[in-house]
Amino acid sequence: MKRIVIKALKIFAIATGIILLLMFLLPVLFPSKIELEIKKFANQKLNGELAFKEANLSFFNHFPSLTLSLEEFSLKGSAPFKKDTLVAANEIAFGINLKHLLFNGDVTIDKVFLSDAFVNIKVNEKGEANYNVYNSENKATTKDTAATKLRLDKIIIENTHLVYDDKATKILIDAKGFNYIGKGDLDKSIFDLKTEAHINDFNFTFNKEQYLKNKKVNAELITKINTNSLSFIFEQNNLKVNKLPIDFVGKLDFLKNGYDLDFKVQSTNSKLNDFFTALPPAYVTWLEKTKVKGNTDLLLTLKGKYIASTNEKPDLGFTMKIREGEINYKKAQTSATNIFLNFDTKLPSLDVEKLKINIDSVFFNLGKDYVKAIIKTEGLSSPNIDATIKSKINLAQLDQALGIPNIDVKGLLDVDINSKGVYDKVSKKLPITKGSVSFKNGYIKTNYYPNAIKNINLLASVSDDSGTLKDLKININPASFDFEGKPIYVKANLENLENVKYDIDAKGELDLAKIYKVFSQKGLDLEGYIKADVSFKGTQQDATAGNYSKLNNKGTLVLRNIRTSSEYLPKPFIIKEGLFVFNQDKMKFNNFSAVYGKSDFKMNGYLQNVIDFVLSDKATLKGNFNVNANYINVDEFMSKSDNKATETTSKSNRVVVIPPNFDLQFNCLAQKVDFDELKLQNLKGNVVINNGKLYLNKSAFDIIGSNVAMDVIYGNEATNKAFFDFKVLAKEFDVKRAYNEIKMFREMASAAENAEGIISLDYKVAGKLNNEMMPIYPSIKGGGTLSVKNVKMKGFKMFSAVSKKTGKDGIKNPDVSNVAIKSTIKNNIITIERFKFKVAGFRPRIEGTTSFDGRLNIKMRLGLPPLGIIGIPLSVTGTKDNPKVKLGRKTEDLEETEYVETPKPSK
Repeated sequence: MKRIVIKALKIFAIATGIILLLMFLLPVLFPSKIELEIKKFANQKLNGELAFKEANLSFFNHFPSLTLSLEEFSLKGSAPFKKDTLVAANEIAFGINLKHLLFNGDVTIDKVFLSDAFVNIKVNEKGEANYNVYNSENKATTKDTAATKLRLDKIIIENTHLVYDDKATKILIDAKGFNYIGKGDLDKSIFDLKTEAHINDFNFTFNKEQYLKNKKVNAELITKINTNSLSFIFEQNNLKVNKLPIDFVGKLDFLKNGYDLDFKVQSTNSKLNDFFTALPPAYVTWLEKTKVKGNTDLLLTLKGKYIASTNEKPDLGFTMKIREGEINYKKAQTSATNIFLNFDTKLPSLDVEKLKINIDSVFFNLGKDYVKAIIKTEGLSSPNIDATIKSKINLAQLDQALGIPNIDVKGLLDVDINSKGVYDKVSKKLPITKGSVSFKNGYIKTNYYPNAIKNINLLASVSDDSGTLKDLKININPASFDFEGKPIYVKANLENLENVKYDIDAKGELDLAKIYKVFSQKGLDLEGYIKADVSFKGTQQDATAGNYSKLNNKGTLVLRNIRTSSEYLPKPFIIKEGLFVFNQDKMKFNNFSAVYGKSDFKMNGYLQNVIDFVLSDKATLKGNFNVNANYINVDEFMSKSDNKATETTSKSNRVVVIPPNFDLQFNCLAQKVDFDELKLQNLKGNVVINNGKLYLNKSAFDIIGSNVAMDVIYGNEATNKAFFDFKVLAKEFDVKRAYNEIKMFREMASAAENAEGIISLDYKVAGKLNNEMMPIYPSIKGGGTLSVKNVKMKGFKMFSAVSKKTGKDGIKNPDVSNVAIKSTIKNNIITIERFKFKVAGFRPRIEGTTSFDGRLNIKMRLGLPPLGIIGIPLSVTGTKDNPKVKLGRKTEDLEETEYVETPKPSK
């Protein structure tokens, strides 16, 4: 027996020695072959750029596998992400099949080890991904001639940062501390992949909204993968997000232009406490101080095709049930008990207009108090509503039981509301509604401001028996609260919103900046001070018909530092100070001071028809003001970009939009006005805004040292197009200054670049403006007279060309005096009527046409000294930069560009 044991030990020792020797020798005997084969394999099988510093072969890195470790490894992605990193790691190791290496002489990779890496998966809006780096082969037609093969049966990933950014589905996954073990016959076209995954920090975002943050995830998954059709079937998937267990099954098929999805994520009969652990960190912190009981069922489904090019989207559904729930925060005396919830929502084709929300019951007790509701809605812009809400609750007890963060509330709240029907603003439909709200001895204090809103009392009721604006009744009788030691009181009764009957009283002082801080939100700001003592009573019909004796509108309203915004203006309009006095249908402005951007205004005057304007979308606001301003910047009234509906579309400018329901007159006096490089001074005029048009009547201003009189009509036809019609009379202005300082003059009279002297202009022009508030030249029509008092026409290429052609140097840079040049504009062509002048003994006569883009068709007669009876006929064609002068009268007609209106889209 002793000999047998000794012999066995010797055999074991020799075998162990041989194995250890092989473990040391094999990496020495085969390193160059294996490294060469790996590089050859990468060149043949990968279409992404691969790089590494050096390769090491060893048994000991991932014992007992023989592994090739590549240090400082990186792999770029496939098109269109060839410049972006797909995988980067300090080390990636490939397990080598020892049997194949020793007996077949080939290198077969059957394992992949990745640790402390960064995996960056990207998919663009078209569904193109960066992970398509492996060139698969057709086994039926192609033989594998490479000595290196990929026959994976295990993938191990340790402590890796994984980012999956899919622009097509708008899904962003960021997983840190990602640990993964995948096992299966990965070399087959169809195989089962068994997976264990552990993630220390998991974040999930959909459509820029973050749903999971800093969650721990544990998963055991079985996935059937078909590499021929690139299909994934999730057969058995047991997940745990923090403590919440989740079952996940479904399938994912990759299509040419999208995905075919069928997912079901559910958690059945789970603890309500475990559900809160899967929510964002703020809830987890709250949960540490809270006792939570009860059971919950969750179900999330996503089924259908997602094809961005055809706007085909899957159906999304979510269901949640809570039974026998109980919540108690910090051992409060009263718990929220008997929590019961049935919540179901569906989003067909991910279309918010088809959104269905069904809360067929929600209920909980707070001692003897209760909250119960049934709420069902279908649609978004015109929802069909069926809601019943009843509560009798002590808010102080509710706050203590739930631990509502950052706010302290008190008071008795009674709500009883029933509402059923369609809300459609366009067709003036309302749900049939009857309800009341009572809030007594209310108190609200937040962490954002040291003082509370106290003594809140509200008694309000609403009723609508027929679902029409005519039968709607709203009664607030009364509403009051104290803030900073100052009481606020409001009483209001409204009936029949088709012809509003109103009775409103409001009195008190309010610092908007301070009260807003009570409900402060990061990124938002509100300032202002209001002192009100007003009373409004009457009907909309009397206000519209002018029966002012039947109205009883009176009182005063003091405003300071109030910011107001409008869809028509890109910047806030700030009322620095203003006293408003109400008298029947008028709202008088006394010493009204305001700023808009860099512009400042001081106004006195009145608005009329204010009540009707506030109560009706169709009413017209009338008014008359005297306005004084030190400075007005018109450019600031222009919006610089369209709405942010899509990020992929480029931003474009908008024209100044004139509100259609204003009838306002302003007698203006402005010391300085800037508009698109125009510098105006001492502007006087009457501005009228009426029916969506702006009229500037009998205006006068100084520009470039000259006094200009101008009448203007302006209106916008859309947000990106407008029209104008103006008449200008400018006497004796410096042409050189006009060219240097007025952009429009440079573009319409570009040939005057080197001219010097004094001219006058009497012109009338009408046309269209584009989205940059610049003229659309083919649309311009008009005419007038340019009077030349004394101008040196230096550098005019046309006169230089005529001088060269005729050999007469005297007309190269002519001095022109006392000449009236009449012209008309139409279809992008400026027609110049015949005019004559004297220069250096010659008597030139000019007529013809030119275009805004500089093309010339000029007829010219050069009258010779002494009397010009004998003349040389000339024609000038080409362009202003390259004029072509010929003897004779033959010219070439310029092609007109007729302006064609873009048809308005049909409704």
